[in-house]
Formats: sequence, structure tokens, C-alpha cells
Amino acid sequence: MNKLTILLVLLASVIFTAGCTDDSGNATSAQEISVVENMTALEQINTSVQEGPVLIKIGAEWCGPCQQMKPILSDLAAEYTGEVTVMSADIDQSPEIGAYFGISYIPDSFVVVGLENGEYVYMQEDGNITTDRFQARVLGFREKQVYEELLDRAVLYYENK
Repeated sequence: MNKLTILLVLLASVIFTAGCTDDSGNATSAQEISVVENMTALEQINTSVQEGPVLIKIGAEWCGPCQQMKPILSDLAAEYTGEVTVMSADIDQSPEIGAYFGISYIPDSFVVVGLENGEYVYMQEDGNITTDRFQARVLGFREKQVYEELLDRAVLYYENK
């Protein structure tokens, strides 16, 4: 009987104090919360690039490497909140996006840093800019560091243009 009483007292104390914790040190600020935007139209790029560089990943649900990139994209969206917009497009749901960018291999990623004479301006991995997306694309699954370096260059370019 004593064991049952002790167990009930412990259970009651856990239930009553469950919401009484202080998470102020672990609170996530609004700036740390960011999402990868689902891109379905080019207008989304046109709007976002006015505020900063836009990282775009084009892939598909059935693509294993594309799925591996999801946590990397989420991390990048959080790290670069307020500086970079991170978007993802599914070629099966938005085939016109794939056709516009000439996608033949996925995942296919690139960073748009501007719009010049109606053409997108892309950041290359070496830090140069081009209007030729094929020179600026990052094919396949790559480590997060590759995207961080590319985005750092894009942010620097955007700030100095």
C-alpha cells in the first residue's frame, strides 16, 4: 500500500508540474524560425530576389538525393533568415518550372542574385555572376558547406551591388 501511495503522489506531482518549466533559455526567436518556400511560379523568384539572393532546389518526391537535401535546406533557411530566400520546386507538381530552367538532372540547385533585362543573374560557385544558369548550377546532393559558401558569396554580392 505504501508503494502505491508513493507512486500516486509522484505521478500527481509530475502531472501538476508538467507545464511549470522555464524554457526561457531555449526559446526560439522569430528570426531563427524559417521555412523552405514551395516554389510553383517564377513570380515567386521575381518578388523574393528584390529582397536578397534566392537559393532554389529543383527536385522530386521520388528522388532520394532530393530528400536528403531537405534538412540542409531547412538549416540554410534558418541560418540565412532575412538575407536569403530558400525555395524548393517539385518538377512533377510544377513541370513548367523544370521546362523553363531546362532541368535534365535532379537535384538541380542554383542561386539567383538579380534580374537584368528580363534575365536572371546567377551566382557561380567561384563567386562570379552569369546569366547562364548552366554555369551556375549545383548538380546532385552536395554537402551543406558548398551551399553556405555559395550563399555567403551571393549575400556579399547582393550587399555590394
